[in-house]
Amino acid sequence: MTVSEADSKVFTPAAIAPQFVKARQEGVFVPGYPGDVIPDSMAQGYAVQDIAIDLWPDELVGWKVGLVPPQHRERLGAERLAGCIFKSKVQDAKVGAPNEYRAIEGGFCAVEAEFIIRVGKDAPADKTEWTAEEAAEYVGEVIVGVEIAGSPLATINKLGPPVVSSDFGNNDGQILGQVIPNWRDVAWEDMPVETIINGVSLGKATAATIPGTPLAAFAFLLGLVASRGKPLKAGQIVTTGATTGIHDVVAGDVAKIDFGPYGVIECVAVPAK
Repeated sequence: MTVSEADSKVFTPAAIAPQFVKARQEGVFVPGYPGDVIPDSMAQGYAVQDIAIDLWPDELVGWKVGLVPPQHRERLGAERLAGCIFKSKVQDAKVGAPNEYRAIEGGFCAVEAEFIIRVGKDAPADKTEWTAEEAAEYVGEVIVGVEIAGSPLATINKLGPPVVSSDFGNNDGQILGQVIPNWRDVAWEDMPVETIINGVSLGKATAATIPGTPLAAFAFLLGLVASRGKPLKAGQIVTTGATTGIHDVVAGDVAKIDFGPYGVIECVAVPAK
């Protein structure tokens, strides 16, 4: 390809989003990023995500929040990113048996231990700047859970945050565990979690591991989705970030997420087909 040919390529969200949606619906991988140009800003990534949300035949019931790696923050002007969660992808944690979730062969799959906020009341549509203190007033519940990070694109994280945001924020499901009683009376440092995969402990943390606490992640999300014309509604859920890290898995891997006094969630990856 000549320089002039490369320069003529145009970023086209409307051409990219349907390809991600189709691959997700069919449970198959994509060999590379769809389209001729990958997004290089968070705005471009969210432009693809917004189209995909409209194309996806399911109810939007929440959002995930993830951290932008430090090396990208200055260039992108962002510390966090967001993805979408749909109703059919949310499970309640089972007792006595592991929850199953899909792993797309040739794609990306991981589990993340999360502290999840259920929105207590509708947020104002015109407020796009929030403090953690203001956000706290919109918390209905704090729940322990597991995010299934998943994408048809195996290299999604390697290609950078705009690419992550463009494909549902690399989200493919959510498992909801116990509600933390009287969360306002419990220190974030006293909400523990350990991730164990195939019997091996891969990390211990607490809710305080989330920079600024989960309320800072919630405040970010409140502002971002309002600016996109999708203000939070009562009952929606917001995952606040991976506490022990992003743990890659393949079909057959068994994860145990231990939240101490707030219960254990077990889950197993199964082939997408």
